[in-house]
Amino acid sequence: MNTNALIITNSGAPPATNDIRALKPPIDIPNGWIWVWVALGLVTLAVALFFAIKFWRQKAAQIVVPPPVPPHLRARQGLQEALALISQPRPFCIAVSDTIRLYLEERFQFHAPERTTEEFLHELQATDHLLPDQKQSLGDFLSVCDMVKFARYEPGPPELQALYDSAMRLIDETEPQSLAPDTTTADPLPA
Repeated sequence: MNTNALIITNSGAPPATNDIRALKPPIDIPNGWIWVWVALGLVTLAVALFFAIKFWRQKAAQIVVPPPVPPHLRARQGLQEALALISQPRPFCIAVSDTIRLYLEERFQFHAPERTTEEFLHELQATDHLLPDQKQSLGDFLSVCDMVKFARYEPGPPELQALYDSAMRLIDETEPQSLAPDTTTADPLPA
């Protein structure tokens, strides 16, 4: 036997075309119904959101905002609160002066709280919102308050009460007149 003989094998040859191949994994075929369910869910969410917004808007529209307190009533309340400080001249005068300045700003659209007394009284002289005697009384009132606030003037209880009365009188004289029905022209009820 010849040991040097060549042996030919098919190990290096390409495979034949009729050989069995390995199996491929299955292909996912999209379900058409999933898109229907997603669309239906989105429509349901949109409808729920629409009704929720509508409900909240109706709820907000039902909230009744109380009417604002008129300036003369708020000023009277502020003066009543200031009476608790009447034994302390400086805090009392600050409270009374600030209350009147705020009242005049709200009632007549003056910029009283941000101005000095002189600036405010100068602007007030150019208007016809107050009568001349009211302007004079207000000027006296504010000058006494300024003396207490800035010059360390210590008025007694009668002077402080006079300041309070002057402030109340100004509010009484300048508050808007109510639109109460006139009962003088109405027919009296038979007895």
